[in-house]
Amino acid sequence: MSDNHLHEKNSVIDLEKDSTSRDGVSVIIPGDKHGWLSHPLARSLLSWGVEERGIVPVPEEERMDTQYYKIFFVWFSMNFNILSFSTGTLGPIAFQLGLRDSCLVILFFNLLACALPAYLNTWGPRTGMRQMIQSRYSFGYFGIIIPAVLNLIGLCGFNILNGILGGQALASVSSSMSWDVGIVIIFIIALLISFMGYRVLNWYERVAWFPVLIAFLVALGVGGKNLYNAQPAAPATAPGIFGFAAVIAGFVISYSAMASDFTMYYTPTVPRSKIFWYAYLGYIVPIVLLECLGAAAVLASYTVPSWNAGYGAAGDIGGLLEAMLSPVGNFGKFLTVLLSLSVTGNIACTLYSMCFNFQVVVPAMSRVPRYVFSIIGTVIALPLSIVGAHKFYTALTNFLSLLGYWASAYGAILLVEHHYFRKGDFSTYDHSIWNVPGRLPWGAAAITAVILSFALIIPCMSQLWYEGPIGMISGDIGFEVAFPLAGLLYFPLRKLELRYQNTQY
Repeated sequence: MSDNHLHEKNSVIDLEKDSTSRDGVSVIIPGDKHGWLSHPLARSLLSWGVEERGIVPVPEEERMDTQYYKIFFVWFSMNFNILSFSTGTLGPIAFQLGLRDSCLVILFFNLLACALPAYLNTWGPRTGMRQMIQSRYSFGYFGIIIPAVLNLIGLCGFNILNGILGGQALASVSSSMSWDVGIVIIFIIALLISFMGYRVLNWYERVAWFPVLIAFLVALGVGGKNLYNAQPAAPATAPGIFGFAAVIAGFVISYSAMASDFTMYYTPTVPRSKIFWYAYLGYIVPIVLLECLGAAAVLASYTVPSWNAGYGAAGDIGGLLEAMLSPVGNFGKFLTVLLSLSVTGNIACTLYSMCFNFQVVVPAMSRVPRYVFSIIGTVIALPLSIVGAHKFYTALTNFLSLLGYWASAYGAILLVEHHYFRKGDFSTYDHSIWNVPGRLPWGAAAITAVILSFALIIPCMSQLWYEGPIGMISGDIGFEVAFPLAGLLYFPLRKLELRYQNTQY
């Protein structure tokens, strides 16, 4: 074995243990003056490979991971699940689109929307910072609390939707198991993975996709002939196309607010194009394939009695998948169980990122080990999943559409700040000021730009509970408006802020 390979292997092991202690002294949690991490339980967890690092930036000398392909599997496994499948069903169900129109919307808007989170993945190796900590350099120490709260709501919402889907699918294989029991099982498995942190997450995401692939291939093998039996659809309308596009964009753009959480340990010299393409393909391949399959399956369910019975009036995605796999008998039930477990990878990674958002919202919580917030996130999402299990489609449509609005504005502000005001120079993200409010931007420009952009976003909305005058005619174009408008507003506002704050880069 070569010296280089030995160095790579050892460096990955070291960083995934997170460098949480050096010579018996904690270096990760600020303010740990009384030996919080010297407790025997904390030491035991560290020895088992549990990651404790929270929002403290990773110094350049500790960014040693060279297994860059791992980020592809993180995003691939997160999206290669039944949530992507169910999102595709919204085209026909919620927006009355045919298969061709649904697939064209899925392809085009994903090609566009996946670029933003994929690009923000490339910042992690350069800054060594979690996504919300990077964002302090645009939104400020206190201003970032607002996006962090919105992101927490979004991440919790994703976990609720995934929990419902996983629970439904798991319960569909047994008449004696309720949706509630299935949801609890899904969350317990995801919590265990998230609790362990970076090392276990990366290992799990590298293997979790394969059994899911087998299950979907079998479903296509035994039921693929039925996908051609979809009923003819009415001509597509602009509100239907743009409404579905808002759902598609909200699904993927929201990953922007957690992008660098999974790349901050990579060596800072990695070519940015390599990280971009690994991440971009990790998003677009599973999302496009499964969303198109979901659209085709739900349309075919009207002409296949067993599929229609499985799907039912309540829109049971798990029941639909179980019906698709029923021709292979008990093996089909086994595959349905594997499909139900596909959501655990997404929930685990989402719980992982929620930890850092809790610490940004309440900075004093940075003293608390990361894994504690995995438990808190589960305690919040689990009962809400059980309560919302029977209102899935309404919740999914409203939730995903709303995510795209703020996430688009957030991404635009980060790009303008980095490329115009910081001239694309990552050295301006000074590690010594990440938690010093007086030396970070005030954040007034970023927050004001987001708020003012909603003056035009709101008239462009088209939701079940509200239709703006523009959205009523064109369909929901809120996220398309949010991105350029927030970026344009940020230019003059940030210039004004810099003048009064007297800060130069």
